[in-house]
Amino acid sequence: MPSAPVKFASIKFQSTTDTRASSRPETTSTPSKLASSLTLAAMSLGYGVVQLDVTIVNTALNAIGMSLGGGVSELQWVVSAYTIAFAAFILTAGALGDRVGAKRVFMAGFAIFTAASVTCAVAPNAAILIAARCVQGLAAAILVPNSLALLSHAYLDEKARGRAVGVWAAGASLALTAGPLVGGGLITLVGWRSIFLVNLPIGLAGLWLTWRFAGETTRAPQREIDLPGQFAAIAALGTLAGAIIEGGAGGWEDPLVIAGFAASAVLAVLFVWRESRASQPMLPLSLFRHRMFALTSLVGLLVNVAIYGLFFVLSLYFQQVNGLSAFATGLAFVPMMGAVLPVNLIAPRVTERIGAPATIAAGATLSAAGCLALLGIAAHTSYWAICAQLIAISTGLGLLVPPLTSTLLGSVAKSRSGIAAGVLNATRQTGSVLGVAVFGALVGQSAAFITGLHASLIISAGVLLAAAAAIWRGASMKDS
Repeated sequence: MPSAPVKFASIKFQSTTDTRASSRPETTSTPSKLASSLTLAAMSLGYGVVQLDVTIVNTALNAIGMSLGGGVSELQWVVSAYTIAFAAFILTAGALGDRVGAKRVFMAGFAIFTAASVTCAVAPNAAILIAARCVQGLAAAILVPNSLALLSHAYLDEKARGRAVGVWAAGASLALTAGPLVGGGLITLVGWRSIFLVNLPIGLAGLWLTWRFAGETTRAPQREIDLPGQFAAIAALGTLAGAIIEGGAGGWEDPLVIAGFAASAVLAVLFVWRESRASQPMLPLSLFRHRMFALTSLVGLLVNVAIYGLFFVLSLYFQQVNGLSAFATGLAFVPMMGAVLPVNLIAPRVTERIGAPATIAAGATLSAAGCLALLGIAAHTSYWAICAQLIAISTGLGLLVPPLTSTLLGSVAKSRSGIAAGVLNATRQTGSVLGVAVFGALVGQSAAFITGLHASLIISAGVLLAAAAAIWRGASMKDS
């Protein structure tokens, strides 16, 4: 399960009062209320479809496996190809929008996402489906930061912008919640390919609304794109995920698997070296000198390792072990997804009373408790015997995400909040890649699926408790 949408109300984008804006009338005029509202609708469609394709695919895993063949490792790639590209490209995508205009880039991203979705729907084999999912992830990385830039441009008043971002985030929460149920229903009635065709009308509507009503942002041609850093990031994350996935499928002693781990380590070092010397790095390492920024980034990564990994495995458990239909699996996820949004709304009040670090730690601890309470799960365990534990996991997630985001953004200067938000998204998506790879390898190599599921639950609980301890301990220490 993906985490609840991150709220970026405080993100600062290229100012519309830039001195160069005088030659660009569209950046100086105040958008009408209708244009602003319809821009908000387009941006919500963009972020919503990104989140929808995270959860809707989980319900289709069993159907995809039976249709296209392959085992757990192929299904891991169907999920991970999307998140690898999402994580690797999101920082560059924001810089690209600054350079050539957020509207142009957003529309290109929506067009690519829609075309890739159609390719997914007609994919004749697993290899083409995985490649198309990778392109979808690239497009998703383009949509998220540039949708926020266009919202900032459409709503010049700070309070109005904050409300708009709230609507943008709520729409994505709705997509997260509806994804499993809608996906399960479509798979049952039409087949798994239909879950990708749903994106076609959404994409066309989003493109038309953006073209007709969104204003272009001021371009900053001096903004550089860190291509060496980008290539190193993709290669490092991709080879690491590949080594874990293929190690689980073919054995850890395989020379190619060992070479994959070695290559990922070398590429990670090269990435850090490049970022430490680039004039405009995609990942400014200086941000990590702020203790709370480093801690919240770490917590974001650890939480997504646990949550994304578990929900990948649970999707397989419901369908392959318990024999639930895709629609029944979608229904099984609805209470968990539905718990996130209301708890998101409560979390700020809890934070006001006990503080952000305590709220984050409490949320992570609650999710860890839910994982440990699930250790009694076995083949054909009744859903009602595990429902409360599953809701506890997602409730903890909903509690920690808002203070995690606000704490990270508050740990850096406002002028750097855009890149800070991008880093949070990138680290969380990286955690998702690692969680799916590790937990999928556990259930894929175990003689009994349940043994791998139990190991995944124990690892998740440990990772979540480590996140709670890190933020609680780190909060009492000063930045170095």
